[in-house]
Amino acid sequence: MRNREIAGRLGRLLDRFFRDKGGVYEDAARACVRSLRAGGKILIFGNGGSAAEAQHFSAELVNRFLKTRPAIPAVALSTDTSILTSIGNDSGFDRIFSRQVEALAESGNIALALSTSGSSPNIINALKAARKKKCVAIVLTGKGGGKLASLSDFLLDVPSSETPRVQEVHLVLLHLLAEEIENSLSS
Repeated sequence: MRNREIAGRLGRLLDRFFRDKGGVYEDAARACVRSLRAGGKILIFGNGGSAAEAQHFSAELVNRFLKTRPAIPAVALSTDTSILTSIGNDSGFDRIFSRQVEALAESGNIALALSTSGSSPNIINALKAARKKKCVAIVLTGKGGGKLASLSDFLLDVPSSETPRVQEVHLVLLHLLAEEIENSLSS
């Protein structure tokens, strides 16, 4: 019975998110499509489970989500172990994403950050670097957005502090975003 209770809570969280943040989500989706149509790319980053979700989303854009179509430029910044360990060793873990943003981002790109807490120093630093590069910042967090709220153009904060529930909603949002991007760029 616990599973049904959790599934019910997840459904209510999604309903509440779209009631409160549906317009922000739609604006973020349009920003992604605009950037990609202008030749931009999406840089995605997060720690732990959020890193896995970043990789998952990137794969759906580069390869396919529901349709066979041209590849969409997206990079998960958590995948290159040589870069991550080099930066971590030489500059510190707090710079593993910001250095990559400095190297890869261009004005108008999307910096898509995932952080359940909204206070991870390496995510904060990456968004500060994205600001300097004039990227559009889309931030998926838990309730309130934490320290990342002030660095976002589009704050998609899930109204929960429970890490598993926040990550589950993030995955749904990323799937919806992948479908929206794929449909918009295929038409």
